[in-house]
Amino acid sequence: MTASGREPEGGHRPEPGPGLRPGPHRRPGTGPLIALAAVCAALFAAAAVTVSVRHGAPLAPERGAVHWSTAHHGEPLRSLARALTATGTGVTPYAMAVLAGLLAGRSALGRLRAVTCAVIVLAVGQALRYGLMELLARPRPPAVDWAGHASGHAFPSGHATTSALAAGLLAWGIAQRARPSIARTWCAVLALWAAGVGLTRVYLGVHWPGDVLGGWLLAAALLALALLLEPFALRRPDRS
Repeated sequence: MTASGREPEGGHRPEPGPGLRPGPHRRPGTGPLIALAAVCAALFAAAAVTVSVRHGAPLAPERGAVHWSTAHHGEPLRSLARALTATGTGVTPYAMAVLAGLLAGRSALGRLRAVTCAVIVLAVGQALRYGLMELLARPRPPAVDWAGHASGHAFPSGHATTSALAAGLLAWGIAQRARPSIARTWCAVLALWAAGVGLTRVYLGVHWPGDVLGGWLLAAALLALALLLEPFALRRPDRS
């Protein structure tokens, strides 16, 4: 219908604007989501047990990766890594979660619900990884080799967990509005950003690789669980 309430000439409705996808969003099936959550949770548990039984001592490949990174702390890579790693914490991930909710909602109430849910997922993820960091208390690499700021224990990496959660949430929000091809492109861009943030933690010498891998696994499990709960959290019809 047009703004005046009449059909356009010829009886054809206008095509959706560039990048907008007609029809409802197709979400992954319950089975694959349960499998993804279970696999990621199991792998994370295995990594956490390994850290615990070794009392935080790094594996040989982890030690080698940190040694390599400390030998390559020259400019401009160090400054670029510091700039990228700064986007993985603080205001940026929460701004991404808010944007995800604004994109996912179709009405004022729907946007409010979606923003609230997205922020809760991010906050729960941060609280969970902080509790696990304190519980496992894995020491970081030697501070003498650090090329960036860090605090607290090492496993799982807070930056890796938070950036992966934020990237997943924003990809979900974009998928509600964009055509599949555009959504896939943005998903790839966001995945590269989150991967880059995680890798900078190793490059800057403040995390072992296992810490970053643990953060990614934890975030993936939480995102899969969040998608499983989406129909219950946002079950009311949300019309434009």
